Amino acid sequence: MRKAERLFQIIQILRRSSRPVTSSALADELEVARRTVYRDIAHLIAQRVPIEGEAGFGYVLDPRYDMPPLMLTPDEIEAVVLGVQMAARLNDAAIRNAASDVMAKITSVMPPELLPFIAEPAVGIKPEAIGGDATLDTRPLRSAIREGRKLELDYRAADGTISSRIVWPVLLGYADRHSLLIAWCQSKQAFRHFRTERILKVEILAEPIGMSRSRLRQQWQQWREAEMRKSG
Repeated sequence: MRKAERLFQIIQILRRSSRPVTSSALADELEVARRTVYRDIAHLIAQRVPIEGEAGFGYVLDPRYDMPPLMLTPDEIEAVVLGVQMAARLNDAAIRNAASDVMAKITSVMPPELLPFIAEPAVGIKPEAIGGDATLDTRPLRSAIREGRKLELDYRAADGTISSRIVWPVLLGYADRHSLLIAWCQSKQAFRHFRTERILKVEILAEPIGMSRSRLRQQWQQWREAEMRKSG
């Protein structure tokens, strides 16, 4: 077990106990020597973690102490790292940049003892070049989804036909590194998937979609389930 993980576990053990926890009990649970526990406790106290007690008596954690929101577990850190690695594979520059920014923000406020889990994670995906055709800037699409606004699209179909459509955006999804705008199409009166690399022009309209985001998404989910039943 790495030192960062031990420090986190010591805090968790002390937090769940209402009585002093001896160094022997800590050592047994962590499967380390008692002298390692002494060093770790000293390190935590130096980092201003409010631990009281001493060898032979036991240690208690001030019940008012709460770890910072970004005092993540190693598993949580590696889940974030893996998500950023996956986002880096997407053919969506805005999402890739946002993922990198999130990682930089997390790294800047992460306690030093947890930084090795970011620098040398135990997880990873096979590096590959970004593939597929370039997509348009997806920020307007995501903005319209969040605000519940209609979109007017100029769209090129697979056969090359170009049409203008007004759609009610539901979700921006990803498949095989391609992004898909899932929306209700007013002209077709049905849900449709639009490949973002085929969207030639997009305009956010002032007109709202006329129903709540949750209701629109619920209708799409019902449609998707019905389509899945048909194909099954």
